[in-house]
Amino acid sequence: MKEHLYRWRNKEIRKQVAVIDGKEQPTILLKNAYYLNVFLRKWLEAHIWIHKDRIVYVGTRLPESLQGVEVVDCTGKYIVPGYVEPHAHPFQLYNPYELAMYAGQTGTTTLMNDNLPWLYLTSREKAFSLIEDFMKLPVSMYWWARFDSQSVINEEKEIFNDEDVHAWLQHEAVVQGGELTAWPQVIRDDDRILYWIQEAKRLRKPVEGHFPGASESTLVKLKLLGVSSDHEALSGEEVFNRISMGYRVGLRNSSVRPDLEKLLKELQELGINSYDFLTMTTDGSTPSFYENGIINQCIQIAIDCGVPEIEAYMMGTYNAAEQFHLEERLGGIAPGRVAHVNILSSSNNATPESVLAKGKWLKKDGELVKQEVEIDWEKYGLGKLELDWQLMERDLQFSMPVGLKMVNDVIMKPYPISIDANTEKIINSTDESFLMLADREGEWRVNTIIKGFTKTLGGLASSYSLTGDIVLIGKSKSDLLIAFARMKEIGGGIVLVQEGEVIFELPLNIAGMLYDGSMPKLMAEDKKMKAILIDHGYQYQDPPYNLLFLSSMNLPFVRITPLGIVDVKKKDILFPAIMR
Repeated sequence: MKEHLYRWRNKEIRKQVAVIDGKEQPTILLKNAYYLNVFLRKWLEAHIWIHKDRIVYVGTRLPESLQGVEVVDCTGKYIVPGYVEPHAHPFQLYNPYELAMYAGQTGTTTLMNDNLPWLYLTSREKAFSLIEDFMKLPVSMYWWARFDSQSVINEEKEIFNDEDVHAWLQHEAVVQGGELTAWPQVIRDDDRILYWIQEAKRLRKPVEGHFPGASESTLVKLKLLGVSSDHEALSGEEVFNRISMGYRVGLRNSSVRPDLEKLLKELQELGINSYDFLTMTTDGSTPSFYENGIINQCIQIAIDCGVPEIEAYMMGTYNAAEQFHLEERLGGIAPGRVAHVNILSSSNNATPESVLAKGKWLKKDGELVKQEVEIDWEKYGLGKLELDWQLMERDLQFSMPVGLKMVNDVIMKPYPISIDANTEKIINSTDESFLMLADREGEWRVNTIIKGFTKTLGGLASSYSLTGDIVLIGKSKSDLLIAFARMKEIGGGIVLVQEGEVIFELPLNIAGMLYDGSMPKLMAEDKKMKAILIDHGYQYQDPPYNLLFLSSMNLPFVRITPLGIVDVKKKDILFPAIMR
């Protein structure tokens, strides 16, 4: 099935119709199913017929013949649609394939994915071919079309040009525009992005925003400009205000912002009893956060918070499908829908014991079912990172008067540097470290001091960053040189060095950004890295996110970017990048 919107061929549709007439057989029969009918908002008893990857019948009839049909007696079980993650960033150390297959095992059978790294890491043609490969997975993979880089980069206008943005928007696998992080400039005068927003709406594709702390006036303006949804509400009141304006709202439960329980309780206090415009998202959490699953965990939190069970499942299924105008194909158990089905042991336990994705078992009676589909990353030029330059001692000059002070996981403020940075090592009595962002191609660098990341770690080198450039943090210049050399040697990744010894390394062999291995193994490495950093004075929640956030221009107040140290609000370059 190549068409992402599941426009089955006429020949296939005729066979599906023939199943109803008894001329063809279903492939799977879920017998005696007690299922959630999302249209009536009721639990109903029925037999569910599946033909390959499509549900063809739900009702009281049984097939005249069961020869060759896999029959599953669902007596005593509860059947719900496969869950939908409406806002996935499938590049947080893990790769999209491993995330999708892992997500499916706990019932999240559809992901709406960020396309931003594809814009940096490969060509449009290769990215589209890669998307074709993702279509072969049992988990449904859809994508966004980004309008901005989320940082400030030298190639902004080259990457985000009319031809490429239009091509992404018109692709059948792309279901929304956004997320829009450059909204201040759109409000101000950016007609180029405004045109793309209108083009998305013309194609009946919603536009998602990224509006933390936005005022009523700002939200109204953005609604007029064409934005459909937002996932950045930090309180029940902010959710309430967005819904009242007609926004669809994703309630977030992520590794940085595990807010779902708080938001639901505050909404209940505000008297919200309609959940139709609400979805739930994990917003691209880091690996170890997903130990117990993805949207199944969000639904479980909602149920445990007293949200009516049916409404909790609706938020994780039909509401998300409807947001993307895919309710005729996803989010429900009914004739014509994709065969994404979760079988539960009880209605108040959202983690399924069996999962069907496009009619294929991902998990059956608690046992995982091996899948044969793989992704050949080398085919798309996404192999090990090859750097043809070397970090030199002369690059490690730190004379900038202004540094970056971490306030928490997401906020950084400028601060005046008072220590002597013309030294081989910063003493351990402070929480200040050398910080460098270096061009992946070795053409420029930005050097400063970061306060609050570590008290004792000698060196960290990472090819994992928001822009794909190289991040170095540490208290010892010699350790930074060793960390960089090792990171280069393993083909990209994250390397920690202390007193001349490599104490941790995480190879990211897919373009220096993504781990080429299973989610459980990556989760263990994620935990190990965090534990080591905590031992060296790291005091926040999510080290991988901190590496991304260093260059993220949608967060206050100052960032280190490919253009230099930048004031987020004013967009002023405080200190420019230096050519090497």
